[in-house]
Amino acid sequence: MSRTTTVDTVPAGEVSVAGASRPDPFIKRGTPQFMRVTLALFSAGLATFALLYCVQPILPVLSNEFGVSPASSSISLSISTAMLAVGLLFTGPLSDAIGRKPVMVTALLLAACCSLLSTMMTSWHGILIMRALIGLSLSGVAAVGMTYLSEEIHPSFVAFSMGLYISGNSIGGMSGRLLTGVFTDFFGWRVALAAISGFALAAAIMFWRILPSRAISARPRCDRKRC
Repeated sequence: MSRTTTVDTVPAGEVSVAGASRPDPFIKRGTPQFMRVTLALFSAGLATFALLYCVQPILPVLSNEFGVSPASSSISLSISTAMLAVGLLFTGPLSDAIGRKPVMVTALLLAACCSLLSTMMTSWHGILIMRALIGLSLSGVAAVGMTYLSEEIHPSFVAFSMGLYISGNSIGGMSGRLLTGVFTDFFGWRVALAAISGFALAAAIMFWRILPSRAISARPRCDRKRC
């Protein structure tokens, strides 16, 4: 008795066509999506560090306004950076669960709103609470931004896009200090912080509108290697 084994074969031409039709999962430089991603992350980095460091040049003003020592006034900056570090432990896993874009958009909006509320505080403890919430909120951008880029941008262009993102961080920290100091001299510290908050809110809205929506959910690492 003989057994016949049937082997299904696919013509080589069909295999190549199927492979060629598979879409590239990564965003490449020179495409409209790449421009949108880099602009969105640049503005997010700009707003993040502008909000974080905007109080640094007005520490003496806050000291006089609320009757605290110069050393105590520096807590308004220290508590933000400390809470940002704490938030990094949670926002990364949270973005794995609900997606990168929702976490970053929510983080920017909350930070901008808390910064705006800080201009209405009449007590030093109120300022510190708002600054703590700002730092905690901003961890959602700091922890997720680079992960988003590494997942969405083609590996050949990740370094370039991350460089733009980090440059936004640096420019944001510098401009936040500079603009707050200038505005405080002319209009007072509350108006200065309100202006920075308004800029951050505008950046958050632009970030929400232009960031490609396909990046809402994180791509598993194993899938990325097979892509």
